[in-house]
Amino acid sequence: MSDEIWAALGATSLDEVRRRAAVIDAVTEITPVVVDGAERFAWNDGGGQSAVWYFTPDEHALLLTFDHESDLNLFAEGSYAEQEALYGGVPAQLVGLVRDRPENYESLNLVDAETGATILYAGGVFWFDGERWHQAEGFLDHCRREGLDPLSESGFTYCLGDYRFGEEFTPEAIVEDRASDGAYEDDTERQNALTEIREIFARIG
Repeated sequence: MSDEIWAALGATSLDEVRRRAAVIDAVTEITPVVVDGAERFAWNDGGGQSAVWYFTPDEHALLLTFDHESDLNLFAEGSYAEQEALYGGVPAQLVGLVRDRPENYESLNLVDAETGATILYAGGVFWFDGERWHQAEGFLDHCRREGLDPLSESGFTYCLGDYRFGEEFTPEAIVEDRASDGAYEDDTERQNALTEIREIFARIG
């Protein structure tokens, strides 16, 4: 499943990836933020898992995933140096979006005890170079050393589930998924949610 979603992400245009990220950001009532000209959208499940997207004006992108129960949770037991190493191979312009930034619900900071520098935590680090998506070399190197599967341990599959890459992305499909997870108490609440999500789609396009 992880490989299928990775392939589906790669087969989706960046404009469509950004649209889905913006829609899910709004559905989950997260306020989008602009960081050095890059748009930040996010998702979280309220239980420690998250996906964070940065889209730059020059059509590059950074995707961070986090599963707090994974061995890739360096915030719990790792160090600043280990977390920084996961970003290895990612262009400096993109890594700059997570250096010395305020913490937020989806991303807390690891701090360099010697310099006071900070970097936002992430379990999975992925980036788009204008043509294709990559798994960060530092992230892959860490997984190889520790014997971890990059996509499953990073929470990639779970954290990207709501974006439905490779599947129909409509208000109805989103509501059906949320209903299956017990998000609505009755049909009235479900219908109200469908109306709200249709409005989000109409606003974002």
